[in-house]
Amino acid sequence: MITVAGFPPDASFSRTFPANSVEARLLSTMTESASKYSYDSLHTLSFELLLRREIVNAAQLLYKSRFGFAVFHRSRCNEAYWKRTSNGGFQLKKNTVPAAAIRDIYENGSAYATECATAMLVVYYKAFLETYGEERFNSLFSDIYLMNWHTSDPLLKAAATPRPVPELLLGDRGYFANPDVDPQTPQWQGENVIVLPDGLYYGHGVGIHTADRIIKALNGNRKEGATQPSYLMRSAGRPDIKKLAGYYPKA
Repeated sequence: MITVAGFPPDASFSRTFPANSVEARLLSTMTESASKYSYDSLHTLSFELLLRREIVNAAQLLYKSRFGFAVFHRSRCNEAYWKRTSNGGFQLKKNTVPAAAIRDIYENGSAYATECATAMLVVYYKAFLETYGEERFNSLFSDIYLMNWHTSDPLLKAAATPRPVPELLLGDRGYFANPDVDPQTPQWQGENVIVLPDGLYYGHGVGIHTADRIIKALNGNRKEGATQPSYLMRSAGRPDIKKLAGYYPKA
């Protein structure tokens, strides 16, 4: 169930979103859940719905961008916007507009290649850009470093560690684990994914597929004599919505 300041939101709130939209589907899932989703204000709830919609959109668009997959020592980026560091990360260049650098990844995806954790960060930054708008995004994220969760922005730290959840929601960062991965292909030890509508998931390097397809791909990269199949973890990485909503202007 959903509560806003201790009470269910007015029924008219859900009618502001088109049927089958990401927002409408989220509201339906959370309302029907046995778990409680509590918000201090309608502003915070509205912000979460908007951000999750943009996370879903950003994941789908990154898949279409031809953004390449590569292990860190073979990563590449457009050096007009980013400096490739010695460990394979991408540091935003000085005097570069953050919004322009993130948009370039989507517009010139074939100039980039990296692992799945970095792709998740790209998805988040694109979602923040579309949610906040360029001016506020550039102010909030003036020094972007793309690599993994250990090097992410403080505003993304809450999303770094997946935590158990009652259900995965659209826009969540989930994880498919491959406990018996072949040591010769450590990049297949698991797959970071964004939860999409209609039972689909976006994972960088595997694309947009059902859980069964992703599990099958991971199972094809297990060590000899493996006994543990790959599986979708019942946990999710979620950003600090309340904190992030504080930077979003109220209507």
